[in-house]
Amino acid sequence: MVIETASEAQTVLAGAEVGKQLLPGDVLAFYGDLGAGKTAFIRGVARGLGIAARVSSPTFTIVNEYPGPTPLFHFDMYRLGSSDELFEIGWEDYLARGGVCCVEWTENVADAMPAEAVTVTMEKTGDTTRRITVTGGGRF
Repeated sequence: MVIETASEAQTVLAGAEVGKQLLPGDVLAFYGDLGAGKTAFIRGVARGLGIAARVSSPTFTIVNEYPGPTPLFHFDMYRLGSSDELFEIGWEDYLARGGVCCVEWTENVADAMPAEAVTVTMEKTGDTTRRITVTGGGRF
């Protein structure tokens, strides 16, 4: 699935549409440059999951947890050097908790991603425009 957006608001709406299709236990592996809109898209995923909380980037905390009908675990792997550090913070426990895991900067921990992870690639195509490619998970 390829989605073109022209604003941050549209990127959030696109995330909400994807979020409505997610199931407990899904993992979304995000790829994209700084400022590509990953956190905006994840804000939308939270909405699609029925989560009303304000979603922000967990750059300094590594993971933010958002309770809801299906909880959201939002990871930012920018500061991690390897997947070993991800396992040290309890990655397997998060996978077992039945929520949706959204992982920014997946390239830093790619070997820890499950084979069935949904890949979300975010590309800046202009100042406010984005191309979002969602594949995998058997639904995209």
